[in-house]
Amino acid sequence: MNKIKCALIGPGNIGTDLLYKLKRSAVLEPVWMVGIDAASEGLARARELGLKTTSDGVDGLLAHVRADGVQIAFDATSAYVHAENSRKLNELGVLMIDLTPAAIGPFCVPPVNLAEHVGRGEMNVNMVTCGGQATIPMVAAVSRVQPVAYGEIVATVSSKSAGPGTRKNI
Repeated sequence: MNKIKCALIGPGNIGTDLLYKLKRSAVLEPVWMVGIDAASEGLARARELGLKTTSDGVDGLLAHVRADGVQIAFDATSAYVHAENSRKLNELGVLMIDLTPAAIGPFCVPPVNLAEHVGRGEMNVNMVTCGGQATIPMVAAVSRVQPVAYGEIVATVSSKSAGPGTRKNI
């Protein structure tokens, strides 16, 4: 089975964590890591793992999308750059998975509504937030047996795990 080739945009904590998860996937194959800082630890790690890298942002990836068969891009940058990243890659037929708070595409919480998105041809899907991904499935499960008028989450994040992109998005 041929794996679906992917690019990761944003070599920070979230993008690097996702890289390690994608390397274990039986379906998805990360082939590119995109950043804006040539000295980025995340870009260095990606290179060590055999990925192609660019520190020229999404523009550094565009010329390689077709040749390298990139079909999906995961954007783990910031909300303020996501719209432009998405536009450029969507024009090349690349599906954008939005891990930012930009909320351009429809919201996807896989345990709750993934089936609604499959086969629709959506080119930008928003993965909500980590808090939403943790809370919404719980509320959905409870609401199957009891009406839920209100749900709330209180969360903490360790200082080390919150990089500059996460801090800007908060």
